[in-house]
Amino acid sequence: INMFGINGLKEKLEQAQVKAEETKKRLDSVHVEGTSGDVVRVIATGNSRIIQVMVGEPGKGLTSDELARHMLVATNNALENARSIFEAEMGALARETMPNIPGMPNMGGLFNK
Repeated sequence: INMFGINGLKEKLEQAQVKAEETKKRLDSVHVEGTSGDVVRVIATGNSRIIQVMVGEPGKGLTSDELARHMLVATNNALENARSIFEAEMGALARETMPNIPGMPNMGGLFNK
């Protein structure tokens, strides 16, 4: 038996990697939105991929610069929501799967805020 349990650590890290990939795949099906009033609505996945941009009736009479500002606000809002979900999911995964190595800080705590 290895004094430091390297084989056990390697196995835990491999399991964590598999679970992280599964979580990322699942986050592709989680949808969040960001809005800029009633003007623009943006839908993104939990992995921060923009999948839809919709312009409401109030946006149809705006100048291109005004519409662009609304699009930026809505997109940034959607990406912030996606990032929050992603960080929460990965943080929970890290707390669940990362080993607590004696003499080292708990690795799962790396994702806590």
